[in-house]
Amino acid sequence: MENLHDKIVEALKTVYDPEIPVDIYELGLIYDIKVIPPLNKVHLLMTLTSPNCPSAEQLPEDAQRAVELVEGVSDVEVELTFDPPYHQDMMSEVAKLELGFL
Repeated sequence: MENLHDKIVEALKTVYDPEIPVDIYELGLIYDIKVIPPLNKVHLLMTLTSPNCPSAEQLPEDAQRAVELVEGVSDVEVELTFDPPYHQDMMSEVAKLELGFL
């Protein structure tokens, strides 16, 4: 299960917000990843940088498609939330460094 979780994270790191040159995982847009056995269904809880994000429809679809390609994953459900609201502190140090915040 842990290995599958790591593969899912790696898949999510291939999805970029088109307005920010950092992937959605490092940006902190992924709040939770649940792998539900025995069929390895995946539930992603994610947010956007703002409710008015121009990529509001595209980013969740891109995340779903990326995870669907992970070997061993049978199904992917993406839940979009704005609670808690996104803020820059949710970014990883990698993202902050990339964007010049460190």
